Amino acid sequence: MLVGAMLLSPSLLAEGQTRYISDDIYIFIHGGPGNQYRILGSIEAGEKITLLPETDGDYAKIVDPKGREGWVRTDKLQTQVSMRYRMADMEKQLADAQSKLQTISSQNSDVSTQLDNLQSKLNKTQADLTKATTERDNAIAKLENMQDNARFHMWQQGGLIAAGGLILGVILVYLPRPQRRRRNRWM
Repeated sequence: MLVGAMLLSPSLLAEGQTRYISDDIYIFIHGGPGNQYRILGSIEAGEKITLLPETDGDYAKIVDPKGREGWVRTDKLQTQVSMRYRMADMEKQLADAQSKLQTISSQNSDVSTQLDNLQSKLNKTQADLTKATTERDNAIAKLENMQDNARFHMWQQGGLIAAGGLILGVILVYLPRPQRRRRNRWM
């Protein structure tokens, strides 16, 4: 009874599941589980079918896209989506990817143009900054030179005034002084 339940289990699980006919074949639907039964029609490679819970040996009962019930070999069924459907999906995805790539490419060229413009502006700004820095450094050097000259002139004037005062002081010391008249002298 346990063995019967185990054998019955996979067939119950398979009921109503979607399967696909293998991509590399063209198969016939038979009226019963074997080649000796009448051929009901054919199914193209990659067609989507519905697997029914009945199996007999190497054959499984299916419903094809046209709604016909019949039997096909179990080894000719696969769970993967067939290349027929995958190819259509891949072509759509490829077209979408190419469209996105085209959009990104055009945006990239716009961004590249903007980047080139910004780079030229940056180069011009850097050149202007270098020029302004040079002019500032020259102005600072001139200002320092002028300040040094002003200090030198102040020291020079102070030195001249001090020298003049010294000379005047020496001259005043050696000048004859008027003598006072003595009262006991005659005149």
